[in-house]
Amino acid sequence: MNSIVQKPWGYYEILKSGKKFLVKKLFIKPGGMLSLQNHEHRSEHWLVAEGEVEVTLDKKTINLVENENIFIPKGAFHRIANKGSKDLIIIEMWYGEILDENDIKRYDKNYNII
Repeated sequence: MNSIVQKPWGYYEILKSGKKFLVKKLFIKPGGMLSLQNHEHRSEHWLVAEGEVEVTLDKKTINLVENENIFIPKGAFHRIANKGSKDLIIIEMWYGEILDENDIKRYDKNYNII
């Protein structure tokens, strides 16, 4: 497990998986932002381990700091952005019947990738 996948915004590492859950470490560099997206088959829980994050959840913007968390319901539009000057580490847990990277519908592409 523990494979690191490089992304334009930083990287992610899969830490643990089970039948209905998957735990990842997301490293988002300063200025890094993921695409606005949602998922049909899973919900997500995010815990800020280091840094500060700006979360878009549907039409709300929520700022979180270390040791704060947020629940992303299945189907909700969401995005992570590191607007600060320090690295951001998020522990992300997926929960659902289907846990697949292809369960992402993107609504804008910040880095011109699919």
